[in-house]
Parts: sequence; structure tokens; C-alpha cells
Amino acid sequence: MARELKPFVQKSATDFGQACRDAAKVLRTRGPSQIQFWFIALAIGIAAGTAALLFRLGIESLQAFLYGTDDITKLHSFAASLAWYWILTIPILGGLVVGLILDRFTDDGRVRSVADVIESAALDEGRVEVRRGFVSALASMITLSTGGSSGREGPVVHLAAVLSTCVCRWIKANGITARDLLGCAVAAAVSASFNAPIAGALFALEVVLRHFAVHAFAPIVIAAAAGTVISRLALGDVTEFTLSGQNALAFYVELPAFLLLGIVCGLVAVVLMKAIFWADDFASHLQARTGVPRFLRPAVAGSLLGLIAIWYPHIIGVGYETTSDALTGNLLLHEAIVFVVLKVVAVAITIGGRMGGGVFSPSLMVGALTGLAFGVIATSIFPNVSGEGTLYALAGMGAVAAAVLGAPISTTLIVFELTGDWQTGLAVMVAVSLSTTISSRLVDRSFFLTQLERRNVHLAAGPQAYLLATFKVSSIMREMDASNAAEEDACWELIREGVYIDGNATLEQAMPMFEQAGHNFIPVVTLGGEDAPPELWGALFQVDALRALNKALGDTAAEEHS
Repeated sequence: MARELKPFVQKSATDFGQACRDAAKVLRTRGPSQIQFWFIALAIGIAAGTAALLFRLGIESLQAFLYGTDDITKLHSFAASLAWYWILTIPILGGLVVGLILDRFTDDGRVRSVADVIESAALDEGRVEVRRGFVSALASMITLSTGGSSGREGPVVHLAAVLSTCVCRWIKANGITARDLLGCAVAAAVSASFNAPIAGALFALEVVLRHFAVHAFAPIVIAAAAGTVISRLALGDVTEFTLSGQNALAFYVELPAFLLLGIVCGLVAVVLMKAIFWADDFASHLQARTGVPRFLRPAVAGSLLGLIAIWYPHIIGVGYETTSDALTGNLLLHEAIVFVVLKVVAVAITIGGRMGGGVFSPSLMVGALTGLAFGVIATSIFPNVSGEGTLYALAGMGAVAAAVLGAPISTTLIVFELTGDWQTGLAVMVAVSLSTTISSRLVDRSFFLTQLERRNVHLAAGPQAYLLATFKVSSIMREMDASNAAEEDACWELIREGVYIDGNATLEQAMPMFEQAGHNFIPVVTLGGEDAPPELWGALFQVDALRALNKALGDTAAEEHS
């Protein structure tokens, strides 16, 4: 019996030893690198959380200094007691400083924001502009401190992306690693800014990376937790807004009202986004017609904001005081409606005037005011089957913000974490689902993706569209001296017919030409001056272009499902 068991025992021992050696090899080659990556994610989370905290404290300190108040949470109430000329002067001076900074340190006078971070994740291997990023953060801080009517979360997201870019350059990270670290930085910044770790992690995945890959989840959660800890150590474990009373649905028959609220909020969100884009186009057109220097554009916007703030200081800054008043029902119906209109106008002036800041906080304020106005009307018409009117303000806040950001999941969670009210989830989710459905049909899915679409960056259409812009024709073409090159006579014949493409163009321009020309290759040329003939480089074959696109789509799918 012992002899019969001996070969079995020896084989088992051999298998066990091999398994141990394989485990040790995995630990050596994969384990430490993964652990090292998590430590890097932790470090980036701490750095991004600290940056978000310092950005917030910087705004509060400068705001308190300029407006002379000790409690910036009551800024608009205090500003109402200031002399009118001071309220008018502060935004003008702030806009002038912002204009001078952007004119000197950027090539287009534009503040970088969340849209640029999304673009970098899709097209630039998770890397953003470092110098312009720091300049944009400074400009946005000055804007928000001097009466600009925008949000602090957008600049914080881009500032976090700048930090991750610096780390990626230092460690020479590849595309997947750089995007994961970018997600870590964004998650930490949002978590620290809102004291909302769950929403911060999901925001990075849903909005910036635009996928929920398993390999990215753990480091992003680690970074989000680190950012939240930094915020709570400095500011305490408190929610951003405090609700009055207990919000609850009176009956399930009240849910159709929240469906209607979602539709209204979706339309309001579209008006907010369209107003910003219209203001930007109008200001650019007016600037071109009048010849006003670029650096004066934010100052002109500041003068308009100052004029509004003389009578309605509620538009100053982030607007958390007015948002809190809406969530607690401390505003009348006509006040809520007027403040919605004024806030939309003020945000359009601020961002269209190139002053800086984001759209997150403004969308929360506009949503809370819209929801409150809707709730006051709804509860007065059906008092017997209605709950608290402030519940509509809470649902409206989430519905407008979700539609603007194009982030229904993370925005819903942010609303819960901002208020600490988890009992009204059904109403909020119903409103959010309808608002995002409506708005996504009227814009390119979100404010950020529509911004990019206006710059001819087609991320909203998916990777099959935007990946074409990542390939230059010159990197895929077959040169004329290659063994499988196109015939030179055939190339010149097509050139005489006007069928050719510049070597510096991308596949985004090349692919439609294959459909139009009906040929399997297109000559690639270098265009000279007006009288100089084109120089033939080679030829771009349709099969090579499709092969490159197919590989890129495969790599993208592999990253998103790994």
C-alpha cells in the first residue's frame, strides 16, 4: 500500500513545489508593482486632496479679505450691506487681473477645465497642459474670489489632472497607467471638494475615464478615500448642506410629479448650457467686431456681474448660501424663479466672458431653485397627496446637475452625500433619469462633451469616431520606395483629379475621402506654396487605415473590460 502511495505523494509534492515557485514568481513580477501602484495612487490622492483643500481655503480667504466678512457662507447677505460702488468694483478688478494672466500665459485666453481633462484621457494618454493648468487654477481662484458666478469643482479637477500629469512624466507612465492615475487624482479632488468619497470615485470613472474597468477601481477608491480624509481632517466630517425636517414621499402617487420635475429640470439644464455657449459666441463675435483687446474681455464680464450684484448679490461666487436656502424652503416662489433666471445669466456672463470657474456648483444652485419653485406649485395644487416642498428642491438639484454633467450615477450620489439624506433616493433617481434623458437629446450628452464638440473633438460619438483623430496619415501610409507601395503613375493621376491628402492630416479627414473617391488608396502629399506643385510622399491604403482603427478599438475595449 505504501509503495502504491509513494508515486502519488511524490507527484503531489512536486506539484505543490511548482505551485509555490509559480506563486513566488507572480509575487516578484506582479505583486510589488501592483502594491507600488496603489502607493502611488495613495500619494496622488493625498496631493490632489490637499490641492483641492488649499484651493477652497484660498478662495475663502481672498473672498473674506475683499468683501470684509468673517463668514463667507453668508457672503451674499453680508454683501447686501456694502456700498454699491464696492460691489461693482471688485468683479471689474478681478476680471482685469484674470484677463492679464490669461493673455500673458495662454495662447487662446481660455481657462482649462473638466472638458480638457476628458479630452486628455481619451486622446492624450491622460496628460494635460501643466503650465496652462496652473495658470487656469490661479485665474479661477481670482474669479471665484472677486464675484465670478461659477463653481470651484471644475478648476479643482483640472488642477488634480496637472498633478497626475507631473507624476506620469516622472515615472514615464504608459497610456493605461497614466489614465488610471488621472482618475485617481480627479476622484481625490472631487471627494475632497464635496466630502463625498463614493461620488468622487464614480465621477472619475463615469465622467473622466468614461468606463468602469475593474483594474482602475481599487486605486481610484484608495485615492478618493485619501482625498476625503484630507478634507475631513481640515473641515470636519460634516455635510455641505443641512436639510430642515424629514423629507419623505407622502404617497407613491407623488412619483409622477417627480417625473414631470425631471423633464422640467432637463429643459432648464439645456437652457443653462445653451446660454453659456451663446454668451461665449456672442462675446467672441463682439470682440472681433469692436477690436477690444483680449485681456479686457473678463473685465467687461466683471462689470456686468457687478451691476447685477448691486441689486442681487446672490449671484456672487459659488452660491451655496442661496442653495441652502432653497433646500430648507427659506425662499418664496417668486424669489426662486427670479434667482434661477439671474443665476443662468450670471453663469453665462462669467464663463462666456472667459473669467474661469466650473459649472458644477451653479447647476446645483439652479437645480435646487428650480425644484423648490416646482415643489411650491405642486404642493399647493395637490396638498393632500404631497410631501415636503423641499424634497422637490433636493431632487431638482440632482436632476439639473446630472443633466449638465452627463453623470446621473455620480451626481445622484453626490446629492446624497452633500445632504446626508438617503431616504429620498427614489424621488431623486426618478427626476435624474428623466432630466438626463431629455438633455442628452438636445445637446451632445453633457456640457463638457458639447464643449469638445464645438472644438471639433468628437468624443460624444464614441471611440469609433474620436480614435480616428489620433492617427496621422504619415504614420500609416506606405512610402513610395516600399515594396508594396502604390504605383507612382496611378498616384499622380489621382492628384491631377484632386484626390490627395496632406501627410499631416488625420484619419478623421481621410476616411470620408475613401467613400467619396471610391479608390482603395489615396496619394499622400506635402503641399507647397500657391505656385509650388505638391510633393508625393506615398499612399494611404484603406485596408491599412481600417487595420489601425481596428487595433485601437481592440486596445480600448481591452482596457475598458480589464
